[in-house]
Amino acid sequence: MKTVFNTYSHAFLMLAVFLSLAGCKVGQKYQQPSTGLPTEFRGETQKYNEDTLSFSHVSWREFFHDPILIELIDSGLKNNFDMRTALTNIEIANRNLRRNKLDYLPSVNGNLASASQTFRSKDFYGNPSSKWYADGKEAPDNFFMYTSQFATGFDFSWELDIWGKIANQKDQLKADFLNTYESKNAIQTKIISDIAKGYFNLQMLDAQIEVAKRNLILNDSTLRMIRLQFEAGEITALAIQQTESQRLIAASLIPELEKEVAIQENAIQVLTGEFPNNVTRSQYIDTMMFTTQEISLGSPLDIIRNRPDIRSAELDLIAANAEVNINQILRYPQLSLGGAFGVNSMLPKNWFNIPGALLGGFAGDLTAPIFQNGRLKNNFEVAKLEREKTELFFQQTVRGAVNEISDAIIIIEKQKEQLNFAQQRVENSQLAVNNASLLFRSGYATYLEVITAQSNALQSDLDLVDLKQRQLNAYVDLYRSLGGGWKN
Repeated sequence: MKTVFNTYSHAFLMLAVFLSLAGCKVGQKYQQPSTGLPTEFRGETQKYNEDTLSFSHVSWREFFHDPILIELIDSGLKNNFDMRTALTNIEIANRNLRRNKLDYLPSVNGNLASASQTFRSKDFYGNPSSKWYADGKEAPDNFFMYTSQFATGFDFSWELDIWGKIANQKDQLKADFLNTYESKNAIQTKIISDIAKGYFNLQMLDAQIEVAKRNLILNDSTLRMIRLQFEAGEITALAIQQTESQRLIAASLIPELEKEVAIQENAIQVLTGEFPNNVTRSQYIDTMMFTTQEISLGSPLDIIRNRPDIRSAELDLIAANAEVNINQILRYPQLSLGGAFGVNSMLPKNWFNIPGALLGGFAGDLTAPIFQNGRLKNNFEVAKLEREKTELFFQQTVRGAVNEISDAIIIIEKQKEQLNFAQQRVENSQLAVNNASLLFRSGYATYLEVITAQSNALQSDLDLVDLKQRQLNAYVDLYRSLGGGWKN
């Protein structure tokens, strides 16, 4: 009994020593790398004020004013297949993270019932027992029962997290779990952006169709007037032919634009998880978004907190850092415990004979890698390089985001100037059309001047509508590049 006591006391002493080492975590704790962000964005005219609301903090429901567009976005966020897949990935990662907590506990297996009998003959290298299982019989020479076991019981194994391997695995799984949220947020911002841009494109196409129809009516009027002058002998048939060509250009533009409308409607329906169909839309393109100048862009530091792609890149870096720690821990000694308890007998009739059939055991293993052909060291060094590569990607993502924001700011500011010129160009083109028509009737202008004026007016109107749409898209790009769109 004393010997048994000493054996267990030594085992528990060894266990206590290694458990005391559990606080000695191995590896490098994650620290966010310095990004060297500028204090402001290039092209920004309004300085950041902490008391003003940042553009990226505006909810997408407040950013867009059109109720039809908001309804389309709601449908997209609910039914889009990429979004539904992202939500499923979140659930998968969440289950993996919850299961990681159980790694701190031992694993237990139950042997409900096992029976094992081995038969041998006289030429087998082992000799048969002098007595055949307590019956006092000699084992036969040929095909005698060599061993017989009947057992029921439990066994367990327990790897102690001395150096923090399970804790680092938890960091990995937590980073993966949070990364699924960032992936979902990134998909959400993309869905919102794509639906909004598609919706604006539909409105632009509608406006261009209206422009084309107005110009077609104007061309019809001009053609009638030129035919009257041809019949009066004042001009040649060439004037009719060239005017008709101009009319056909305006007429052919309408089915082309209608085709693009149908394709864009189908694309929006795909984003909302629906089959191809018409898309209802409003007619007020100028008051559809929150573009007030009182909204600040925020500080460059906000993009790290708000942009899903940057947050995802940092979570990848956290996971890579944990992987380095795990590979370092694998080079250290590992302590595992094991044991078994149950009943075991050679004969079925003694299977559950208590206490004669009782079986118990306890084992402790302290193992350390000595020579693994350089595999563990190589894995550790490769993991460090992977962490370095992931940090480079994080830095690249941050700089790409700053550049993207600066581009959006500059595009918006310069397109404001273009819009002013485009509006003046439309007004001037309309005046030129009116004057050319009056001068043509009075004989002071040729039909070519009328056709040219009408062609310029058509192109000016189309360009203005296109520029308005591009300006709306630029605001959406700025909103998304600042990290807006994933907050409801």
